[in-house]
Amino acid sequence: MIEITKASLIKNERTILSDISVKLTESRVGIIGHNGSGKSSFAKLLNGLEPCATGQVRVGGADISKHRARVGFVFQNPDNQLVMPLVEEDIAFGLKKSGLSKSEINDRSDALLKKFGLAHLRERLTHELSGGEKQLIALIGVLIMQPEHIILDEPTTLLDLRNRAILLAMLDKLEQQLIIVSHDLDLMAQMDRLLLIHEGRLHADGDPSQIIATYRDLSV
Repeated sequence: MIEITKASLIKNERTILSDISVKLTESRVGIIGHNGSGKSSFAKLLNGLEPCATGQVRVGGADISKHRARVGFVFQNPDNQLVMPLVEEDIAFGLKKSGLSKSEINDRSDALLKKFGLAHLRERLTHELSGGEKQLIALIGVLIMQPEHIILDEPTTLLDLRNRAILLAMLDKLEQQLIIVSHDLDLMAQMDRLLLIHEGRLHADGDPSQIIATYRDLSV
């Protein structure tokens, strides 16, 4: 469980988020809101990429600063996440200081690539991948760390219909808790629970159909 208690975020003397308290227990949680509402900043609070100005984020009862590895993050733009020239090197990058042997790392990489039908990309150059392929490899790079929770920021925005379907099929197979920020309301309608962030506050929280209706009302 991820628990946020009276969390606020202030950047450059500007309040981005104010006094948010919520417990995230469901398997699939969506976050929606208008551009500039603070929803992506809220997602970054959940794994410590953004520090709380006030309040606290806890994972399994402990402060997120002590357990960031338990919460993986997939960025909207995979170019911000892929750091090595070869796909196999990039996937293994996060495990370099894990204490695992090279063969153990390779075995874990192979297992994930095969599981999701991406073994053919192993020896490709990351900069030569399509946008959709980059997004899929960025997700594999998070999965190899075996987090308990995974946050995805606008995962379908840069994808065509084919790669969107591939990504959603991958996500459907995952056992981890997924927290997804998205404008993709068809995807958000499939979540167990939705949070609506509006003007830096938690405006609504509950059943996807009700929260999407509230969001549409705010958009008129």
